[in-house]
Amino acid sequence: MANKMNVLLINGSPNKEGCTYTALGVVAEELKNAGVETDLIWVGNKPVSGCIACLSCKKSDSGRCAIDGDGVNDALRLAEKADGFVFGSPVHYASVCGAMASFLDRMFFAGKGEYFALKPGAAVVSCRRSGGSAAVDRLNKYFTISQMPVVSSYYWNVVHGNRPDELLQDLEGVALLRTLGRNIAYMLRCIKAGRTSGVCLPESVPRARTNFIR
Repeated sequence: MANKMNVLLINGSPNKEGCTYTALGVVAEELKNAGVETDLIWVGNKPVSGCIACLSCKKSDSGRCAIDGDGVNDALRLAEKADGFVFGSPVHYASVCGAMASFLDRMFFAGKGEYFALKPGAAVVSCRRSGGSAAVDRLNKYFTISQMPVVSSYYWNVVHGNRPDELLQDLEGVALLRTLGRNIAYMLRCIKAGRTSGVCLPESVPRARTNFIR
């Protein structure tokens, strides 16, 4: 099919094919069933640098991070062409894992606005017991600062289990992830239909940067 839509999935877990991977796979399967292609990036289990505020990405307007070799720039190359995003992370101390936070901090700061703006985004979190909604909130903040529609399901996108086989026994969690995948596909189709019908993207408002020092 020509002009197939594509969603970029990022697995932030240090375990390559653990619970987070399994959760993302449920979403990806629903996207595939709807005719949406997916790319999957694993952040990995090697150190990921946080942003060092060198501002090289802004000075060059390259849309790439000056720190190379840990997957961030690979993700940005895919983000440029992606129609939507799903970020997955395990829960570490009631938040996303540290490598995922560092990865996304640099990815969103270095990437150009058009890589993300008005493209749907969804968060998926796996946890043993609790902290899931706080981690989802952390991931959603990357979307809401980037003009991205946040796609939801009928409950927070959290699944429970200590191993992939346990996660798949969380029948409610699996069902809500399947719903999430279908909702992402629906939103992508709506956006595509709007563009086909001549609905233009909103005109940007000039940005004003202020602080509260008097």
